[in-house]
Amino acid sequence: MSVDTRTATPAAVARATRPSLSRRRREDNVRGWLYCAPFLVAFVTFLLWPTVYGLWMSFTGRSLTGANAGWIGFANWSEAFADPEVWSSLANTAWFTVLSTIPLVLISLALAVLVNLGIPGQWFWRLSFFLPFLLASTVVSLFWKWLYNPQLGLINDLLGKIGIDPIPWLSDPNTAMHAVVITTVWWTIGFNFLLYLAALQNIPEQLYEAASLDGAGKWRQFLSITVPQLGPTTVLVLVLQILASLKVFDQIYQMTGGGPAGATRPILQYVYEAGFTGYRLGYASAISYIFFFLIIGISIGYLVISSRRTVKS
Repeated sequence: MSVDTRTATPAAVARATRPSLSRRRREDNVRGWLYCAPFLVAFVTFLLWPTVYGLWMSFTGRSLTGANAGWIGFANWSEAFADPEVWSSLANTAWFTVLSTIPLVLISLALAVLVNLGIPGQWFWRLSFFLPFLLASTVVSLFWKWLYNPQLGLINDLLGKIGIDPIPWLSDPNTAMHAVVITTVWWTIGFNFLLYLAALQNIPEQLYEAASLDGAGKWRQFLSITVPQLGPTTVLVLVLQILASLKVFDQIYQMTGGGPAGATRPILQYVYEAGFTGYRLGYASAISYIFFFLIIGISIGYLVISSRRTVKS
């Protein structure tokens, strides 16, 4: 029904145009859902459904052999909490996290500060620090396994020239974890380096000029200006690094296989072994969800710390 807008009242015009507006709104909604449909299908198929299905499977005796697939409640969870292999692999994961997180924060900060000072050849240093981060884990692992080789490795060759006996880096429980940590630091430090460098370049230069006029030296400026200004970035780098270290699997599996004698086996490798070597998918799911809730707890802790810092500021 058409309405002559020149003679009709405002109420009549509103009643006449309301159906067309609502119809246009419905069309926009349909069009929007159609645009979102590919993502939603992928999200449900590859993330939401596997997450829900894995949680359900942790309460069953599901096996790759097809046996004992019934509902068993919290039996897998109880067994996981009582399993010493779970706790030893968690301890290895925590130890790796401590050993790798500290240097990955401190060294990346030091490198970013050095580059930010304006040393010659900045493009070269930025490329050198970040380039290893672009390499695949298999390439990095094979490269460092050759460096650590007791007979042919470059590291032991250099140590031999100064009178130090060859070290079995990857076959000695006392050195294997440290060797993997060194590899990880070399491989992943570039990402933290870029975060710190970006944060340093955003610090107002006026702060340093004012401090210099007040007689503050470079070290005092670093402690009183640079470190506080980098506080939010440090928290971000620290949390991201902890989460990444807790999820370690690739380089350890490729370099040591979790050995020697389980000295480097992380929790994710034990999940893999329980599910695909021991064929106990339900038990592996329970272990993985225990670890998942641990990571969720750390993430919540980060949110609490961030919110408190925001309130104080």
